Amino acid sequence: MSNTDSSVVLVDAYPSSYALAQAFMEQGCAVVRVQSTQDVPKCYQGDFDTRAFRDNIIHRGVLSDTVAAVAGHRPVAVIAAGEYGVELADALSEELGVPTNGRLLSPARRNKFVMIETVRAAGLRAARQKLVEDEQTLVDWHREVGGRVVVKPLRSAANDGVTICDTPEESAAALRGILTATTVFSETNTAAVVQEYLVGGEYVVDTVSRDGRHRATDVWKYSKMTVPGVRDRITGGHLMSEDAPVRQAVVDYAHDVLDALGIRHGPAHLEIIVTDEGPCLVEVGARIAGANTPYYAELGAGESQIGWTVQAYLNPERFLAEHQRPYRLRQHVSVSWPTAPQQGKLVSYPLLDVVREMESFNNTEIFVQPGDSIVRTVDDSTKTMAVGFAHSSAEVVERDFNALCYLDGPGFYDVEQPE
Repeated sequence: MSNTDSSVVLVDAYPSSYALAQAFMEQGCAVVRVQSTQDVPKCYQGDFDTRAFRDNIIHRGVLSDTVAAVAGHRPVAVIAAGEYGVELADALSEELGVPTNGRLLSPARRNKFVMIETVRAAGLRAARQKLVEDEQTLVDWHREVGGRVVVKPLRSAANDGVTICDTPEESAAALRGILTATTVFSETNTAAVVQEYLVGGEYVVDTVSRDGRHRATDVWKYSKMTVPGVRDRITGGHLMSEDAPVRQAVVDYAHDVLDALGIRHGPAHLEIIVTDEGPCLVEVGARIAGANTPYYAELGAGESQIGWTVQAYLNPERFLAEHQRPYRLRQHVSVSWPTAPQQGKLVSYPLLDVVREMESFNNTEIFVQPGDSIVRTVDDSTKTMAVGFAHSSAEVVERDFNALCYLDGPGFYDVEQPE
């Protein structure tokens, strides 16, 4: 079958993952979009033109109906294009007999408590944790383990509701906040997970798999900061070279995690902290990376998850022949996510032109435009912008990234305070 005869199903394709749809279309594939919810979750709300898709199917809760609607397009692949679509993609791909991760371990790929327990059961390093539905259970566990812990929703993303707590009282307050809020996917929280706080550098491994063979398409090291009111805020990502220290250990652990979670096909996004005892999983998304990561990977290495995902499904023989070849950097790349310290009406970014004159400056993605309301940056959902740096010299990139960190602060934002 030629690509022009093929169709691919993307579950929960939204603007953040539209580049994956475009990549399949460029190979001559028709792309069918399946929306896993009748209502669009709040994190995806906004204008989205779906006319380029061959069909736009809304899943209304009856799997057999959606399977029948999708089957008419005779797809060669069903892929989760967003976090919330993972379970439906598993079910559709299994029902349709195309490459599938199956439904058996679907809960472990979405529920963060089940995820860590599944990794632990496979004999891998995993964080101590407790599933909590009430404050007393949480407080008792925190007192027992002592020290710092992390409280987070079971099924959200983008650091939503993730709270670092030093005392049982802080943990209880974090749980109250989670149980009285909905996730970025508009789901009601009925429980949370509390985990030990992992000390060490945090890394991202983006992968693509075919028939249980895994490719690390790009590996990143996070920069973080802590200031009053904001803890462990991720301020940047740095694309690692193929020979960077720790890289192979992180990649090997990531591949073991994929095996433990039954991720045999398609893209995944893993966050891992390297502790004194070795790599330890934070969480996995069994879907393409967000934050425009494939663009920055292409910028640095000339390849990304997107191209490897297309190849895994349309040309698996080539994927399996080449998947162990390490990527090599063409240039060094870092991405900065500045941290707005105040809220109000944004008038301008008065120092942005200074950033644009830096030697390794590549691009800006502006999420909060002048005239819009701005809030204090505490997580991925409250970022104001991303700034990309790229250069043949790692030192130039590091210098410019640090310069932006110096500029970032009250003077970087002209904010009109509410009366």
